[in-house]
Amino acid sequence: MKTVQKLEFQTGSREELLPDFESAFPYIASNAQLDQYAGRSVPWHWHKAVELFYMESGALEYYTPKRKVFFPAGSGGFVNANVLHMTKAMSRTEKNIQRLHIFDPALVSGISGGRIHRKYVFPITSNPQIDIFVFHPEDSGQADILRLLKAAFALSENGFGYEIKLREALSEIWLKLFELLSPSFGGKENYDRNDERLKHMLIYIHEHLSEKIAVSELAAVACLSERESFRLFSSYLHTTPAKYIQSCRLQEACRMLINSQNTIADIGYACGLGDSSYFGKLFREYQNCTPGEYRRKWQDNHILCPK
Repeated sequence: MKTVQKLEFQTGSREELLPDFESAFPYIASNAQLDQYAGRSVPWHWHKAVELFYMESGALEYYTPKRKVFFPAGSGGFVNANVLHMTKAMSRTEKNIQRLHIFDPALVSGISGGRIHRKYVFPITSNPQIDIFVFHPEDSGQADILRLLKAAFALSENGFGYEIKLREALSEIWLKLFELLSPSFGGKENYDRNDERLKHMLIYIHEHLSEKIAVSELAAVACLSERESFRLFSSYLHTTPAKYIQSCRLQEACRMLINSQNTIADIGYACGLGDSSYFGKLFREYQNCTPGEYRRKWQDNHILCPK
């Protein structure tokens, strides 16, 4: 299982880059140390793979365009394919650690369009109303899924038959998930085009982070009016385009302060945050410390400045 402390994006996108995710066996297990992420949060992103996870300790809030969900220690969850989401570490008294199975549903269904795919996988992955689901340990059926999730993490990657055993474990979890979600299969929900429009705007922001970005440009990318663009950001991300862009720039600045030796002035300009003075002012409001203090505490002690 790979320990992760940051989110990486695919080039020019807000789609998550999943290291070691191979078509030959499209699965990775991750141990996410959420307190080590810049800002103790995982920014808005998506991935084509589905996500099953267990909260080892601490607590986590998940945000999707449709809802906000709280996950305490001992709970778990499911995030559907291509769902736009972000997370925030919530506990200040213990480490926030999340263990994840991330995989292509084809690992369970086999051939695309086959009977298993049509009967058990497509009804979930194609349903726009199924974005995120919580597994509560107090519910006996959901507790069984949590038990299976934890057992699958215990499989030895070097053990005999690992791939087959893992696929069997994920298939059993998927079937139980299918039973839990089946009441939502009856309705005929329309595909939400606004979700894709929003993704187009987020991709544009990510590609032009160092440049001046006008709302009119975002609107043009999504074939919307400026007013509709504001409405999408407000309704789906609960913020304005300007605040979202500034947040992305500050997150990128955190990443560069940790992972590069660039000067603070160069980082400010590279992230579209202006000169050292203005960058420093915004950064102090964001992290309650200066860029230099943030870099020293991360690189010397690997401790995030308190927010």
